[in-house]
Parts: sequence; structure tokens; C-alpha cells
Amino acid sequence: MLSQNLEKTLHRALEYASDREHSYATLEHLLLSLIEDPDAIDVFRACAVDVRRLGADLTDFLNDEMSNLVSETVREPKPTAGFQRAIQRAVIHVQSSGRGEVTSANVLVAIFSERESHAVYFLQT
Repeated sequence: MLSQNLEKTLHRALEYASDREHSYATLEHLLLSLIEDPDAIDVFRACAVDVRRLGADLTDFLNDEMSNLVSETVREPKPTAGFQRAIQRAVIHVQSSGRGEVTSANVLVAIFSERESHAVYFLQT
């Protein structure tokens, strides 16, 4: 089961893609949404992540570098395979550890498995 905060975060990520008229919601949309999630914010603080800078970098990237995702005909963006894999990885990890609820912190950790993504690059800088 997904936590209430995570459900809101996933919806917000899709909204970020929709607001930009992107046909797909990427890990970068998801990461941008995670910086507003209380569970993920705790992880960011513990890891001394500059959330403001991360947000600015992601916003610039989505606005400037992802113009190829813009589609005037798509009403609802679809999550990319990487987006879906990160969620699925988090769910599997939580289930295998015997816990009952998937949080945004679990998703944040799962994003790191998508090594070729810009989201991971932004987290590592």
C-alpha cells in the first residue's frame, strides 16, 4: 500500500508533466515532486541535500532540456518505464522487508537504481 504522502507526490509529478504539456512523466518530474514530500524531505535533510538548488536545477532541466516531450494533443502524461520501475522497486523492497506501507523515502532510494537518468545525476551533484 502506498502512503498518503506518496500518492500525493505521484499525482503532483504527473501534474508537473501535464503543466509543461509533456507527454511523459519522467524520473525528473518525480524527483521534483519528491522535494515537496515530508518523508523525502527528511531523507534530503539527513543527507545534507540542498533542496532549493536541486529544485532549481530540476525545474531548469524540465523547462529547457525536455522540450522534446511537449505534445499539444496529449492530455494525460504517462509515466516512463524508469518512473514505473522506481515505484515498482520501492514496492518490492517494502514487501520483502515485511513492512506494509511504501513511502516517498523508499521511492527516493529506488531512483538511484536508474543510473542513466538525469535525476540520479542531479542527486549526486
